[in-house]
Amino acid sequence: MKASLQSVRLAPKKANLIALMVRGMNVPEAVEALRCTNKKGARLVEKLLLSAMANASHNEKQDPQTMIIKTIVVNQGTAFRRGMPKARGQTRPYRKFLSHIDITLGFPGDDKKSQKKQKSQKIQKIQKKESGDRPSQKSKDTVKKSHSSADAKKKTSSESSPSSESSASS
Repeated sequence: MKASLQSVRLAPKKANLIALMVRGMNVPEAVEALRCTNKKGARLVEKLLLSAMANASHNEKQDPQTMIIKTIVVNQGTAFRRGMPKARGQTRPYRKFLSHIDITLGFPGDDKKSQKKQKSQKIQKIQKKESGDRPSQKSKDTVKKSHSSADAKKKTSSESSPSSESSASS
């Protein structure tokens, strides 16, 4: 239920405006909104959406009328390097950008299920990390305690010995 359009002669900024408009919409609503929009990007995204709908019905045997636009991604492609003539035989360089557009269709309930699975997997990873860190922290704490107790014994023995020496000398 995917469709992609590579190296289309439309700036990614302009294509992103159209993508933002239809992202997350139901497929029939998105088709109607694109049909009513008077932009070159709307024509391109509309054809791409119709292609994704045809892929869903033909390849996956799904009803595209019940689907939503799960993701629509616009990436920057290569750029044509052009130049505008200036005075004294110079040229001012500029670039004409190309776009790559990808659409993924899905069902409204699938997104929530996948989010729950991802959250449960993250929680399990965190729990594993915490259980793995605890023994090493305890061993470090016990080492610190043993060093501090040894230091305390040295201090008490050194404090007691000068007092005994001072009483012996008097």
